[in-house]
Amino acid sequence: MRYSTILFDLDGTLLNTIDDLTDAVNYALSQNGLPEKSLPEVMASVGSGYANLIGKVVPGGKESPHYDAVVRVFLEYYPIHSEDKTRPYDGIDAMLRELGQRGCKMAVISNKGDAAVATLNRRFFGDWISVAIGEREGMARKPAPDAVFLALELLGASREGALYVGDSDVDIETAHNAGLPCLAVSWGFRPKELLLQCGAENVVDTPQEALAFLLAGE
Repeated sequence: MRYSTILFDLDGTLLNTIDDLTDAVNYALSQNGLPEKSLPEVMASVGSGYANLIGKVVPGGKESPHYDAVVRVFLEYYPIHSEDKTRPYDGIDAMLRELGQRGCKMAVISNKGDAAVATLNRRFFGDWISVAIGEREGMARKPAPDAVFLALELLGASREGALYVGDSDVDIETAHNAGLPCLAVSWGFRPKELLLQCGAENVVDTPQEALAFLLAGE
């Protein structure tokens, strides 16, 4: 294979989580008497962790007197409902199965809370992905490369032969900061035009195209 180790973003790359995230955001907002957000508005706000997500959807941002309460309700609601509508994108299971059968080492790296990342990975991808890292206290979130380096350590892999796969500007920057090549995917939360503007050198539109890219050169 072109790459022996592949590090995946989670939301918008492997899993379509936007419906559950939107429901959780709007529940938290409504419980605090604040206007709800549309799915596209929430989609444009995800990618940098829960605190930043809420900061973008609460009127007045993190300086709002409602901010802490909205975060609290969101964190109470979302873990219970994070699997209500969330599903892998079409073609993801087949892609991971093929990569796993070829002996590829794989990990998930996300700015979602660590417990939720572990739960979702175990449910949907546990047969193939052994390492799942979310936002943890004391570790800088993406686009810092800390989680990338930890994942490589846990996999017993080096940066040589490793690739980062994600759907956002944050993922492109994360790969750059870690010194890894990046494969950007356009089926997630950011349009292809934005990914190209952010410096993506390789962009694929489907998991089938991603697999063909990963297997190229065999």
